[in-house]
Parts: sequence; structure tokens; C-alpha cells
Amino acid sequence: MAGQRIRIRLKAFDYRLIDQSAREIAQTAKRTGAQVIGPIPLPTKKERFTILVSPHVNKDARDQYELRTHKRMMDIVDPTDKTVDALMKLDLAAGVDVQIKLS
Repeated sequence: MAGQRIRIRLKAFDYRLIDQSAREIAQTAKRTGAQVIGPIPLPTKKERFTILVSPHVNKDARDQYELRTHKRMMDIVDPTDKTVDALMKLDLAAGVDVQIKLS
């Protein structure tokens, strides 16, 4: 797999989970002899919701909620077959979404 690169994008609502998963991926890739670039923090997406508290009137009474989606990106340069096998067997936290691209 010489000259190839694996790009991994991680998404999670909890920044601690995403940092822990990125650390595990980096350690696994380095253990098998691949070079790791990252984790690179990407912009956090913030979704804000405003909900009326009162069921009828009182537009002044509102609650505001925010949902933050944290993102990280990592590149694994020149992965070996052992690297790919180790990454496939890696067990990450349940709240982390992983996207893998091979280029």
C-alpha cells in the first residue's frame, strides 16, 4: 500500500470521547509502523434550539438548548497491511462516528 493515505474523520457530541478515540487510533497506527498526521481539530458545529416554556402565552419565557458536534481529522500515511488489520479490529467508543477514506 505504498504511496497511499487513509483519511479518518471522527464526529462526536462529547469531546472527551473523540479525543480518546483519536489517541487510540494514533497509537494503533504508530505501533504498526505507519506515520500519523493529526488529530487535526475541525470547526465545532453548534446547533441552537429555542423552545417556548409556556404552553399558551408569555413569549418572554423561553429555554435555549445547544447541541455541539466536535470533529477531528487524521491522516495515516503509507499504511501497511498490518495497520489496516489493526484499525479494523479496533473497538472505539459507541458515541463516535467514524468515516474512512482511502486515497
